[in-house]
Amino acid sequence: MTDQDFDAIRKLLHDRSAILLDSDKQYLVESRLAPILRQRNLSSIGELVAQLRGQPGNGLTRQVVEAMVTTESSFFRDHHPFEALRNVVIPDLINRRRDERRLHIWCAASSHGQEPYSIAILLREHFSELAEWKVSLLASDLSREVLARAREGRYNQIEVNRGLPAALLLKHFDQHGTDWQLKLPVRKMVSFEEINLARTWPALPRMDIVLIRNVMIYFDVETKKDILARLASLLRPDGYLVLGGAETTINLNGSYRRVEPLKAGIYQLLR
Repeated sequence: MTDQDFDAIRKLLHDRSAILLDSDKQYLVESRLAPILRQRNLSSIGELVAQLRGQPGNGLTRQVVEAMVTTESSFFRDHHPFEALRNVVIPDLINRRRDERRLHIWCAASSHGQEPYSIAILLREHFSELAEWKVSLLASDLSREVLARAREGRYNQIEVNRGLPAALLLKHFDQHGTDWQLKLPVRKMVSFEEINLARTWPALPRMDIVLIRNVMIYFDVETKKDILARLASLLRPDGYLVLGGAETTINLNGSYRRVEPLKAGIYQLLR
C-alpha cells in the first residue's frame, strides 16, 4: 500500500464518518480491508482505491467505511456507568417523570448491541415499575452490518463471557449450540436505527439519557464540539449524558457539568 493509497482511505473515512485515522495505522487498513480485497478479487489496496474513485455508487464506499469502523463492545462495559445508572440516574428520573411515566434513552454508536441490551436487562432486573411506563430505548450505529447482527441479539461464548454475569446469561438468553441469543422480550425493548453521528440526525424525541461512549475519542475537535452542541439541544434540561472514561466536555462545550462524585463520566446541562 502506497502512502497515497493510505491517505485516500484516511480521507474517505474522515469524510464519511468523521473518524480520524492516525498516520501510523497502515497495518490496520491492510488487515481490515483484506477481506474486501479477497471478496472482490482485487490484488492491492491501490486497486481498491481506483475502484472507489471510478465506481462510487457500487456499494464499495460503504463497505470500506464499515470495515474500518471500530466495533469493540461488551456487556456492562466498564461497570461504573451501569452502577451509576442503577443507583442514581434512573431512580432520579423515575422520581422526576412519575407523572409522565415516560423515558427516552439513546445509545449512540451501539455497535453489536451489548450496551443497549445491558440497559434493557438492568431495567428488567431492578426497575419493575417501568413495565407500566412507556420506555423508548433507541440504539444507533452507522454500520448496517453491525445493526443487523445487533437486532438478532445473538452472541458467541466469548462475547457473553465478557462482562455478563452467569445468572443473567441463564435468565435472559437461550442457548443455540455454541451461541446464546437474547430472549425475545429483551430484544423487543430495543429499537435499532442507522445514524451517522457526524451527519444530519433524524428527528428524535427529547432524551432523558444519552450514552455516547468511547466513540468521540476518534473524532476531531470540531466534530466533538458539533455533536456536544446538538446533544445539548436534544437532552431534556434534567437529562443525563454518559461519556466514555477517556472523554470529556471540558474545552469543548460549556453547557455541561460533570455529576460528582460519580466515577462514570456522567454529565448534566448547567441550570
